[in-house]
Amino acid sequence: MKFRVIPVTPFQQNCSLLWCEETGEGAVVDPGGDLPLIVDTAAQLKVRIVKILLTHGHIDHAGGTAALAAQLSVPVEGPQEEERFWIDQLPQQGKMFGFPHVDAFTPDRWLNDGDRVSFGRVTLEVRHCPGHTPGHVVFYNAEARLAIVGDVLFQGSIGRTDFPRGDHDALIRSIRGKLWPLGDDVAFIPGHGPMSTFGEERRSNPYVAD
Repeated sequence: MKFRVIPVTPFQQNCSLLWCEETGEGAVVDPGGDLPLIVDTAAQLKVRIVKILLTHGHIDHAGGTAALAAQLSVPVEGPQEEERFWIDQLPQQGKMFGFPHVDAFTPDRWLNDGDRVSFGRVTLEVRHCPGHTPGHVVFYNAEARLAIVGDVLFQGSIGRTDFPRGDHDALIRSIRGKLWPLGDDVAFIPGHGPMSTFGEERRSNPYVAD
């Protein structure tokens, strides 16, 4: 599996383009906005986008989903169904943060812990990791030793839990119980900022270090 991180929106959120080298099929994770940039990047890399994957329903991650799904005629998979709480509020989130109008939507497939999603010959494992939001999921590719963690974990920090239905204790349990067991060598793409590894965060992250 190959990947390209594409910072989008005024929040510079990390949208991820993942693809199968053998087939050229790919998935977009968290298309928060700047859709022409996402589509152009895929075209330059000769990636055919076949689905959209979502970690959670905050506007900087999900704001472009309905428009991109309609433009490309592709399905949306994820997050976990508790995230309907946030996805239904996308139009209001847009007004609050000064985004252009965005539509709410219903994913074609809600995901649960232990589910798998695929494109080409690539398979991602799904981990339900609540805390930042109730239905947040993480995508993990065992062959690449790579996780796409949204706003669960960052280099040197963790996701905010002061939003409605945020839960700090649940977030810490998600990180330690769902992410650390994958292995210290696993690299991760966070929702914002630079990549890191689970091992580095276990050593130095002041919120979740061992």
